[in-house]
Amino acid sequence: MGVPLAMETLSDRVSFMKESLQKSQTITDNMVSILGSFDHRLSALETAMRPTQIRTHSIRRAHENIDKTLKAADVILGQFDLSRQAEVKILRGPHEDLESYLEAVDQLRSNIRFFSSNKSFKSSDGVLNHANNLLAKAISKLEEEFRQLLTSYSKPVEPDRLFDCLPNSLRPSGSPGQGKNLSSTNHSEHPNKSLETAIYTPPTLIPPRVLPLLHDLAQQMVQAGHQQQLFKIYRETRATVLEQSLRKLGVEKLSKDDVQKMQWEVLEAKIGNWIHFMRIAVKLLFAGEWKICDHIFEGNDSLKDQCFAEVTVNSVAMLLSFGDAIAKSKRSPEKLFVLLDMYEIMCELQSEIQTIFAGKACTEMRESAVTLTKRLAQTAQETFGDFEEAVEKDATKTAVLDGTVHPLTSYVINYVKFLFDYQSTLKQLFQEFEKMGETNSQLALVTIRIMQALQTNLDGKSKQYRDPALTQLFLMNNIHYMVRSVRRSEAKDLLGDDWVQIHRRIVQQHANQYKRVSWGKILQTLSVQNMSSSGGGSGMGGDGSGSSGVSRAVVKDRFKTFNLQFEELHQRQSQWTVPDSELRESLRLAVAEVLLPAYRSFIKRFGFVFLTEEKFLLLFSCLVLKVNL
Repeated sequence: MGVPLAMETLSDRVSFMKESLQKSQTITDNMVSILGSFDHRLSALETAMRPTQIRTHSIRRAHENIDKTLKAADVILGQFDLSRQAEVKILRGPHEDLESYLEAVDQLRSNIRFFSSNKSFKSSDGVLNHANNLLAKAISKLEEEFRQLLTSYSKPVEPDRLFDCLPNSLRPSGSPGQGKNLSSTNHSEHPNKSLETAIYTPPTLIPPRVLPLLHDLAQQMVQAGHQQQLFKIYRETRATVLEQSLRKLGVEKLSKDDVQKMQWEVLEAKIGNWIHFMRIAVKLLFAGEWKICDHIFEGNDSLKDQCFAEVTVNSVAMLLSFGDAIAKSKRSPEKLFVLLDMYEIMCELQSEIQTIFAGKACTEMRESAVTLTKRLAQTAQETFGDFEEAVEKDATKTAVLDGTVHPLTSYVINYVKFLFDYQSTLKQLFQEFEKMGETNSQLALVTIRIMQALQTNLDGKSKQYRDPALTQLFLMNNIHYMVRSVRRSEAKDLLGDDWVQIHRRIVQQHANQYKRVSWGKILQTLSVQNMSSSGGGSGMGGDGSGSSGVSRAVVKDRFKTFNLQFEELHQRQSQWTVPDSELRESLRLAVAEVLLPAYRSFIKRFGFVFLTEEKFLLLFSCLVLKVNL
């Protein structure tokens, strides 16, 4: 019973499951049928809705297009509005509000770019033509404004303003005026090396507040393609003002012929002024011009260089032409120092010239400055060489009758002293042209040659004297002057102690020769040698007054001869001079050391004298005082 019941239960469950499965299948079939039907309906609905969807999309696109068109119209209308605002400002002109005017010009340019890129706009051509015409008028007004603004603030710089910009040591003590020397110093008072580090303050050529406006105007003109007009206005205005500033200062254009016709004193003053003009021009005026060029044409280097070159070219040429005329003029010894001064100032300014005139447009000016520097160096070196030859061949007939220092000697010694103020410059010249050895030894060699040339010339001049004693006195005085001057100057360090000692011995040799030639004959009259008796009865031996065998007549004749020679020597040498007190005293003692012992000995030997020792000493004293021995 249990099994059948279980089977029955299992059978019931199987039957239930079958029914369930059949119902599920039926539901599935019904759902598939319903979904199929729905799909057909959706397809039909989509087909029915497609025209509506298309119309809706078209409407949406139309709205988008309308929005874009309205926005474009707003932009165009905005551009028209900005154009009208810009036009009002431009027609009003730049005088009232230059900055606003420049903004209007920028806006007009922006409008032109806008309409140029929107050619589809029906009236764009007309708008562009109107805008371009308006821009042309605006630039024309800007050009005139630039000219007016630059001209009104471009004034020549008065000399006093320039002097105030110089270091104190270079400022003139009074108003120099045309042709006057700007400095109390000249080439004999060599400039202090501290000038190399002196501070120069370039003057304000155009007020700083105006420079930005000029810069903006210049930029507008360049953008409009008016670069050449801008260049012309700037060049004409600033070049004229710069030249006027230099003329007020005293700069003048002089040719080689003008220089040749001038007296040396006038030319020397003009050279001194030119040296100061070069400093003022380069360190103040040209430096100032470069600054305003740099501000106004910032961002346009080629235009900046071109404008600066054109503004300064005439002024530079005017300054350098004078230096060139001096360098090419006839050489003479007195020109050496001014040539060295000119060479020094060109060397001093060379680095600044290279910096200020660094642009390609300024190449010719840079090269002209370098050429002048080299030409001055060459002329100075040739003049230096001429001097040595001129000293040796000096043929002046001027004779110093008293045997004192010849003008040529003092001139040459002063010349050599001045040379030592230019040691560094001369060394630079030797280095540049000779390319050999130690420059100190070269300078010493040249100086020795000059001294030797002077000695050679003095030897020739000494032969003009008929009196051999005066010849020796003349040479003694002049060579002693050379030695003393060298010992008291820097030349001693350069020439050395050997040169000094050698020439001191030469001085002593001439002094000895003077003593021998001048006093030797008198000393012979006081010698007892060759004195013979003119009769035994008349001898002097018995009276104890002298040597036996020497007659009174012979002694008397000797004294007479001595007196005549002494008086003749006195008259002749009282016109001679020994200007150096030490040398004079030395020579007096040397003569006295020889003459007085001989005279005393003669008196002691022969007691009946006609000229006492006291009288002799008095005459000798008078002699040496008049002779200045």
